[in-house]
Amino acid sequence: MTETSEPKKVTFTDKMRVWFKWYLTPFAKFFNRLGIRPNTVTLIGLAGTVGVAVLIVLGHLTWAGILLLIMGPVDAMDGALARMRNEASAWGAFVDAVTDRYSELFLFLGFLLYYMLNHNDTGMILAYLAAAGSVLVSYVKARADASKLDANTGLLTRVERYVVLIPCLIFSGLFPPLALIGLIIIAVLANITALQRILRVRQDAYRRLPSSQE
Repeated sequence: MTETSEPKKVTFTDKMRVWFKWYLTPFAKFFNRLGIRPNTVTLIGLAGTVGVAVLIVLGHLTWAGILLLIMGPVDAMDGALARMRNEASAWGAFVDAVTDRYSELFLFLGFLLYYMLNHNDTGMILAYLAAAGSVLVSYVKARADASKLDANTGLLTRVERYVVLIPCLIFSGLFPPLALIGLIIIAVLANITALQRILRVRQDAYRRLPSSQE
């Protein structure tokens, strides 16, 4: 079978980087003047997310949402800084991917501990499902990329998960169930996204088989 190259799909994450270029570029230039390396920015982002998790455990959900809103763009800033310094590398991409997973695991651990301390079994289960779905979404994509298969699909990638979670945390002070609603959305849609990617990889794998093996 002759493979046809398909144009790369523009993701919501790609669009967000374009929309917030006005915000990212000045900060990237500032960090560059200070001599801060891209991997350092990545670790700063991880530290900030750990801070968000601590605020969640302590019950300061609104402040946790505000801090997550501030730290969210740092996730894209390390890439902008790497391109500016011509330091984009496989190692940098690896560090970024690993710290992203740690960030989300710390974040949902914060929810798990918060609901455990408040004796909310439903919240604990949702925090676990949200963490599992979020990590699986990324793992399926990474494993597909390693096998040179297409997994570029899905409802709720990491940026979309933050878009859901941030307002739910910020406005939970006005309507407390919002934090739980945000977890429900992520727990359901992240796992659906993982399944979408699995099916997309399966479809691409079969498409690549020689005609005699189909």
